[in-house]
Amino acid sequence: MYIITGLGNPGREYENTRHNIGFDVVEKIAEQEHIAVQEKKHRAVIGKGLVEGQRCILAKPQTFMNLSGESVRMLVDYYRLDAASDLIVISDDVNLDMGQLRIRKEGSAGGHNGLKNIISHLGLDTFIRVRVGVGRKPEGRDLADYVLGHFTAQERRVMDEAAVRAAEAVHVIISKGPDAAMNEFNRKG
Repeated sequence: MYIITGLGNPGREYENTRHNIGFDVVEKIAEQEHIAVQEKKHRAVIGKGLVEGQRCILAKPQTFMNLSGESVRMLVDYYRLDAASDLIVISDDVNLDMGQLRIRKEGSAGGHNGLKNIISHLGLDTFIRVRVGVGRKPEGRDLADYVLGHFTAQERRVMDEAAVRAAEAVHVIISKGPDAAMNEFNRKG
């Protein structure tokens, strides 16, 4: 069983923002696999179903980004899963070009407060993450304003394609393993 967690902030005002690309990817997977993500449990909105023939929990923490670890820890504990192999976290990344993907099996939070909180609550940094580039913040712009900012129509098209590719990456992680997904998706362009 896998827990596939997309990071974001709850509420309409945060829809279509850079910080919510993790939610967008989870919604894409839910749509592809016909999984209803509606049940409120473990401080998240979750859905249960099959992805690549494996039982999965799709989760969108409702704790706000900086407290994502609270929900993720509850999910990992409740389902008695090994975070290192059974947890996939999808997040935005301002250090990657818009639409670029980067898959990792371990590492630092890279300045991302949601990942930092998950690492803190789990007590480890060895879990699979799919980072989706939202582009670097413009010079002189506040980082919080940038990640909470909305995409332009053109950016939204790029990010919709990135969400589809990130969903494909999750399928490859589950079907062939994270190394295969890293080889296929960790490249520019």
